[in-house]
Amino acid sequence: MKRMVWLTDIHLNFLRLHHFDGFFAKIIKQQPDFLVISGDISQSNTLAHHLKWLEMRVKVPIYFVLGNHDYYRAGFASVHDAVNKLCEKSEHLVWLNEAGVITLAPGVGLIGHDSWADARMGDYATSEVMLNDYIQIDDFIGLDKEARRRKLNMLGDTAADYFREILPRALATHEHVYVVTHIPPYRESCWHDGAATSEDFLPHYSCQAVGEALREVMATRPDRRITVLCGHTHGASQACVLDNLIVMTGGAEYGKPDVQQVFEIHE
Repeated sequence: MKRMVWLTDIHLNFLRLHHFDGFFAKIIKQQPDFLVISGDISQSNTLAHHLKWLEMRVKVPIYFVLGNHDYYRAGFASVHDAVNKLCEKSEHLVWLNEAGVITLAPGVGLIGHDSWADARMGDYATSEVMLNDYIQIDDFIGLDKEARRRKLNMLGDTAADYFREILPRALATHEHVYVVTHIPPYRESCWHDGAATSEDFLPHYSCQAVGEALREVMATRPDRRITVLCGHTHGASQACVLDNLIVMTGGAEYGKPDVQQVFEIHE
């Protein structure tokens, strides 16, 4: 049996230096065979440092996607380049966007993609929400609301296309696949402070395109199942979208990173 420890929205840049040892000890106590992180690890200027530090202390494979905060103070291209270079030199760090299908155990696979909120759920037209994303990430700076919507649509579609291509490949050789992404792909999986995300925040906190892609694929494979692990909203929830499609969203609090769950994977 292997133990997979799931982390999300750990925001290590908010963690005081003297608290790192306690957090790492909490992870190690779970005796992980590998870690899975569903985004918001740090921010661009400290991301590589924190990933290397985590790798050095935990010393097991670390499979991760990036979240919106991981791009703060930079842009998509520069962060992607830095993360690719970091993983090329690393023994244990694996960015799932570039990893393809990973076999965790016979019959159990892992895939992932950062994804992005795509402005399609909720009421984007009347929403006055202005996330820090839009002033902290280079690719959004200066965009008006309509240009921002087009950018969000494009980012969601890119993630959806990725899952439409890779999920059937993963299901061809694995009965159960863990799907890691940062953005909740369904309204039912988008919660904060114990309540469903409101119509004005939903466009910025969910990815309809990825949800549709996952549902389409799984409807054709009733003999297979997926467990989607995501974050972003800081509100814990679990949604059964189809009999073979479960979505788990992790809870989180700035400055207090924690282990979300430990999955036992039988070999």
